[in-house]
Amino acid sequence: MKRFGPETALGPVTLSVRERATLALIGPSGSGKSTLLRLMMGLLAPDEGELLFRGEPVRTDDRARRRKMGYVVQGGGLFPHLRASDNVSLVARTIGWPKARVSLRLRELATLCHLAEASLARYPAELSGGERQRVSLMRALMLDPEVLLLDEPLGALDPITRSELQADLRRIFGELEKTVVLVTHDLAEAAFFAHRVALFREGRLVQEGTLGELERDPATSFVTRFVEAQRANAGGGSPR
Repeated sequence: MKRFGPETALGPVTLSVRERATLALIGPSGSGKSTLLRLMMGLLAPDEGELLFRGEPVRTDDRARRRKMGYVVQGGGLFPHLRASDNVSLVARTIGWPKARVSLRLRELATLCHLAEASLARYPAELSGGERQRVSLMRALMLDPEVLLLDEPLGALDPITRSELQADLRRIFGELEKTVVLVTHDLAEAAFFAHRVALFREGRLVQEGTLGELERDPATSFVTRFVEAQRANAGGGSPR
């Protein structure tokens, strides 16, 4: 459970993340998705209960455990005064990686994430929105983490760039076989990426399962309304 002042942002939640699979956290704005992701990352501490990573409690002061997780935020979250290459390699350089290892990893990730190497010499303000998100993903992958946590990574992009990055992200997830937790409000996007989805409302987990399970056997009327509203917003078609 997590509270901010008198408000409960996230109520009691029991949820397991399957290894080497993608789980999408979906739901309306303010439903607790991003709060749960920050708790998983160790950026916040729960007020009640605990989170476990490989059987060990997640603590906000555990830097070694945090380096096993890559974190991508909406808009990229890049440091504006650092070039793209320095944004990506900041933690690796801080913990003492030699220059040759850093350079090799930067080239590997630029290829993986379809970023032109010339863009690594630019500052974030000189990059497009899609390029900034690719750099942010590279930064999250720099230390080859076991888990990737992504908070609305495509929410601020134009439709063409978003479609291109969706395809690239799904390819990357498949190639690397990472455990991935993705926050999105878009059911179609969740279905595109995830093996399973977890639907939240007002800080509570309403239902967790495959999209087909949510459609065929909704746990509450809210699940049905949420799916139908997503279909309507997509023009009447299936979210898949």
